[in-house]
Amino acid sequence: MFHLLKTENHARRGAYTTPHGTVQTPVFMNVGTQAAIKGGLSAWDLEQIGCQVELSNTYHLHVRPGDRLIRDMGGLHKFMTWSGPMLTDSGGFQVFSLAQLRRIREEGVSFHSHVDGAKIFMGPEESMRIQSNLGSDIAMAFDECVKIPSPYEYVKASCQRTTRWLARCKAALKACNEESDAVNPGQDLWGINQGAVFHDLRIAHMKAIAELDLPGYAIGGLAVGETHQEMYDTIETVEEYMPKDKPRYLMGVGTPSNIIESVARGVDFFDCVMPSRNGRHGHLNTWRGVINLNNKKYERDPDPIEPGCGCPTCRRYSRSYLRHLLKAQEPLALRLLVLHNLWFYNHLMERIREALDEGRFEAFRREYSETLARRI
Repeated sequence: MFHLLKTENHARRGAYTTPHGTVQTPVFMNVGTQAAIKGGLSAWDLEQIGCQVELSNTYHLHVRPGDRLIRDMGGLHKFMTWSGPMLTDSGGFQVFSLAQLRRIREEGVSFHSHVDGAKIFMGPEESMRIQSNLGSDIAMAFDECVKIPSPYEYVKASCQRTTRWLARCKAALKACNEESDAVNPGQDLWGINQGAVFHDLRIAHMKAIAELDLPGYAIGGLAVGETHQEMYDTIETVEEYMPKDKPRYLMGVGTPSNIIESVARGVDFFDCVMPSRNGRHGHLNTWRGVINLNNKKYERDPDPIEPGCGCPTCRRYSRSYLRHLLKAQEPLALRLLVLHNLWFYNHLMERIREALDEGRFEAFRREYSETLARRI
């Protein structure tokens, strides 16, 4: 399913085949939490801006409109009219974010819906059933994302429980895929490495979950309070023990600079709400750095967000007009600005792949890693 096409030091160029198409890696997955990109983007928009993989949220779709309803409508691909590869997370991060409303035990987690307060129980079997009903191509394992910092002994026990949960996830999804009416019988399960920033726990956990021989593996539990350097050190530590012939996914990361630096450390898949969230607030990515469209200097600026950019927004609208929409709180502003940022992220990955194909990724990294993090 995963073909490693080329390497440059630790950076990898590959291709991952799913029932809904082949993904060229490294890749950024566009986050459609509730089967839509926040900011008013549709599946059609994702096609136009170069998205390869759409990512949706198991917990949110279970709560509303309900995974059984989506199954009855033909699965999430048909429901949102997205024909390409799709990944669903397991709900584990929502357990983390609902810390004040949860109770974790061996069977799973009890917590309350953020929508209506209804009590919900989710464990490995429930998460796999929900994701099977959604019919994504990649189903993420149910895990616990611990906060950073957390006590060593707690993190150790959590990793061991997450390993036991992963074995249950594997058995549960296998049973779902074997059902005669499975929405997507080719659905893959990816495991998630945890361990906070304790390197010995990260290594031990990675070794344990690698024994389950899954189609892919993620590094989870980062971008939740640690420094960038702690994140990079953790990736370097774990990468050595990740299967070389399986894709690696860094969950919830991050900035363009984070992505470039993580590609350099061997990561293949990324996702983050940052480009859409920042876009909705007027913070826009360019190849010179980040601009803040709220600044008054753009009030009479006739140029596009970035001259030469091929996104639908830059091909038509000026910074002056976009700033007006933002200040007037027009919904159109959110749509146009998110379109630009996601275009940028998707084409950043395209340029990274081209650099790897041509053996010049390190030169690309030197040119852009710090530049793209700069505030203009």
